[in-house]
Formats: sequence, C-alpha cells, structure tokens
Amino acid sequence: MTDSPELRPATPGAQAPQQLSRREWTVRPALFAGKAALAVLFLLVALVNTSDPTRLAVSVLAAVLVALWAARDAILKVRVAADASGVTVVSGLSRRQLPWADIERIKLDVRSRLGLRSELLEIDTGEHLYLFSQNELGVPVAEVVEDLRRIRTGR
Repeated sequence: MTDSPELRPATPGAQAPQQLSRREWTVRPALFAGKAALAVLFLLVALVNTSDPTRLAVSVLAAVLVALWAARDAILKVRVAADASGVTVVSGLSRRQLPWADIERIKLDVRSRLGLRSELLEIDTGEHLYLFSQNELGVPVAEVVEDLRRIRTGR
C-alpha cells in the first residue's frame, strides 16, 4: 500500500486500531434521499406534460433511470467493507471480494480542477481500479484510507 503525500491523519474520535477488525463505509443517506426526490420530481413533470407525448416519455424515462440509481444506493448501501481477509467493494451491480494479496495500492487521489477539489479512494489491483468518493463512503476519504491501512497492517 502506498501512502499519498496528501494523506491527513484520521479525525479525532476515529476508532482505535483494535476496534478496526471490520469496517464498512456506506452511501450518505442524503445522497439516496436526493436521488429519490429527483425521481419524484421527474414523475411530477410527467404528470404535468401528459398532453405532450415526447415530454411525457422523456420525463418517465428520467424518473425510472433516477429511481434505479437510487435503488442501487438502497440495495448496495455498503460500498466498501474491510476486514483481516481483504476488502469488499461494490462494482456496478455486484460486490467483489479482494484479498489483501491482490491489492497493489490503496491511495487518496486528490485533484483540483476549475477551482473545485475532489478526493477519491483508489483501490488498485493491477487489473482493476476501483474509485469511491466521499459521498459513496459517508466519511472523508482520508479517514477511509487510514482505516484501511490500519486494518491491513494491524497497526
């Protein structure tokens, strides 16, 4: 595992290493609620536009797609989980178990573009690259990277 120079220490109150035998990081509830509200909004737009078949079809399609996106957040709520055997990640519509031996690198990827800063958890197995944002993890990404390091090394 490679530590990126951008890593910050975990926030005060983070779990002690002995409590990190298993951790799970879940989608923020507000993200799910926002997607569900957006699906309802598209349905309301569809109800208002029943006289225009094109607008009706586009609104219903948008509502269905956003509802499916929200359903994924509800069904696959835990995006990343880790224990002594490895890391479980959500990829698409399924979960993948990654043994620690298969993981080449875990790092915090920080990018600044157009005045916006983004942080992603990057789990690299060599063949696949898994990326997770703070919205998907529910906590700052640097905390997750630090917790994964502690679980992996036992320190």
